[in-house]
Amino acid sequence: MSRARVAILGAGAMGTLYGYALAEQNDVTMVDVRADVIESIAQRGLLVDDQRPRRVEATRDPARAFGCSFMFLFVKAADTMGAVRPFTGQLNPATPIISLQNGLGNEEAIKVALGGKVPLVLGVTTEGALAVGHGHSRHITVGATLLGSGGASAATLQSVAKLLEGGGLSASIAYDIRPHLWGKLLVNAAINPVAALLDRRNGAITEDPDATELARAVALEVAAVARALRISLPTADPWEYVRETVTATFEARNSMTLDLEAKRRTEIEQINGAIVAAGRRAGIATPFNEALLRLVKAKERSSID
Repeated sequence: MSRARVAILGAGAMGTLYGYALAEQNDVTMVDVRADVIESIAQRGLLVDDQRPRRVEATRDPARAFGCSFMFLFVKAADTMGAVRPFTGQLNPATPIISLQNGLGNEEAIKVALGGKVPLVLGVTTEGALAVGHGHSRHITVGATLLGSGGASAATLQSVAKLLEGGGLSASIAYDIRPHLWGKLLVNAAINPVAALLDRRNGAITEDPDATELARAVALEVAAVARALRISLPTADPWEYVRETVTATFEARNSMTLDLEAKRRTEIEQINGAIVAAGRRAGIATPFNEALLRLVKAKERSSID
């Protein structure tokens, strides 16, 4: 059986998790801009938990992945355009681009860079991973990946689902992925910045009554914007949807919390910022989302300075 050539852009916690899973039956190339990360992966391979390492190609040069038959994006949303632009005109037109990223705007950035007819697969995943070293992740939540079309055919969606399942990752296909993308946005907007500003695990959202009320208000704003845009959410009760996610990830420190802790840029613009922008277009006020946007951006500046 022939091995597929899989490129993974972004060798953080989730890129490492998926790269490791896919490397057993496929030829995986990890692409990342960080020299120390690439050096570690090249020397040791990818690791998940205490399992044996798996060898992959690791490079900072996107050209080494031009011949891939599948390309997964795990870079931060703000870095999507820069990550995919080197692939313009270099990929087989049939190569699926799979985005399992946070926030809004990834689809538009990919299509601007690669063309509007690119076979784009959009998805959400409940798999959870924590980076414990370069190219080394802890698999903290065993979940599932839901895929949908952002321009990909039904056959392409099936091929991506089969690829993931071959790596031991649960995958399924949604007729319409957009409600699920907005469901993920709802959860991220309500949980991530509140826990990040408190510098606490996700469980703080339901443990502290003020954090609860703030997260609830954010969730209701997201739902109001979605309703105005005629976007269905995967739930009739947005706060209950958020609360269930908090329960499922109670002990976890989310990516925004970890970014602020490490003095890295967060995805606040693509999460709460995207809600604020969408609210303005729809004529819906989003003061709680805007307050969190400004507070996290101020925290970013103070941390980096």
